[in-house]
Amino acid sequence: MKRNQSSLLSDSAFLLLFLICFICILFMAGDPDRYIQNIIFLNLAFLIAIVTYFTNVTAGLILNIVFIFGYGTFTLYQTVVVGDVIGSQNYFWLIMTPVFTVVTWMLTLAQKQLQTENEILQKTNDSLATMDENTNLKNSRSFQKDATVFMALSVRYKIPLTLMVVNVKYWDELKRMISEEKMTEAMYDLSKLNEMSIRTNDSLYMLNKENPTWGMLLFTDRVGANLVIERLMQSVVEFNNVEFAEKYKIELNLRIGAVEYDAETIVTPLDFILQARKQLEYDV
Repeated sequence: MKRNQSSLLSDSAFLLLFLICFICILFMAGDPDRYIQNIIFLNLAFLIAIVTYFTNVTAGLILNIVFIFGYGTFTLYQTVVVGDVIGSQNYFWLIMTPVFTVVTWMLTLAQKQLQTENEILQKTNDSLATMDENTNLKNSRSFQKDATVFMALSVRYKIPLTLMVVNVKYWDELKRMISEEKMTEAMYDLSKLNEMSIRTNDSLYMLNKENPTWGMLLFTDRVGANLVIERLMQSVVEFNNVEFAEKYKIELNLRIGAVEYDAETIVTPLDFILQARKQLEYDV
């Protein structure tokens, strides 16, 4: 409902702005003898509206008060000194200039509300998302849910479970060598490489996309994980020699750590990640 109200306010202000511009055009066309004078007042009305748009309604109202005082002084001069008769045209800009300001403020207010709602929706979407948009892999939120289930299954059915963590050596330095677009492509290629190194019943996750870190939940023991590590490292060597070096002009090196699940020392999925990351320190 709130979003609909903001949209309605924005649409209404936009249509009103067109309407009052049309009214001003008709007014100026009906009084060609005061064309230059009306052009000046129209520009002043637009100027005050622009100031209101980029500041706030208070600044716009203050400028309108100044305009009304100045226009009143000008009208008094035209009446007393020049001898003009006060007619309906003298009141037109006294009304239309504040109307321009109010409509512009309505448009600005609606846009700010829509921007705020969009930011809230974006943050909500990010907090609820379970997939990484660049690699189409499950993210850390999905990992915590899945790991909780897998850890319970491991204890209940005595199934060995190992978490393998993979990241890229010297990632910060590599980012300076190639463009951001190329780095996104490299993350995707590395994700595919990791995916090909595990079995279909194992799970792959993007745990950290800022400093790309992948997590693999493997239904195997630590010895079986070593086979996966060897297979992955062999794939990296072939990838460097054939595709990666040719495509990105840099060499890729990975750090890999793995830890087997132990119910006594690993209580939560975060403990699982922490212990696996500690193993990365030994892979230099």
